Amino acid sequence: MDMTFTGRGVQVTDTIRGLAEQKLAPLGRIEPRATALDLEVINEHHPRPGGLKRVEASLQIPRKTFRAHAEADDVPAAIDLVRAKLERQLRDHHGKKRPLHRKGALGYAENDARSEP
Repeated sequence: MDMTFTGRGVQVTDTIRGLAEQKLAPLGRIEPRATALDLEVINEHHPRPGGLKRVEASLQIPRKTFRAHAEADDVPAAIDLVRAKLERQLRDHHGKKRPLHRKGALGYAENDARSEP
C-alpha cells in the first residue's frame, strides 16, 4: 500500500510520517486489496493557542474509496481518530459483501420455501 503525505500550513516531519505509517498499517491487513492511502495534515487557524490540527485521509481499493477526517489538538490524536473511522468503514464494507456462490443459492432456497404450503 502506497502512502502519500501532504502538509498544509504544517511541515510533515519524519516523526509524523513514521507515526502515521505505524498507526495506519493495520488498515492494510484489514483490507489487503488497498492500493493507496493519501494523508493530509492541515493546520487550522483557530483562536485557541496553537490552533487545531486536522487530518484528512482517503483509502483506495479497487472500485471504492473510503474517506475520513478528524480534528484534534495534536496530530497523533487526529491520526488515531481517522484510523478509527477508516477501520469502521472497512469493517462495515466487509459486512455488506456476500459471497457470489451464495447469492444464487439463497435465491433458490427462498423460492423453494415459498412454493411449499
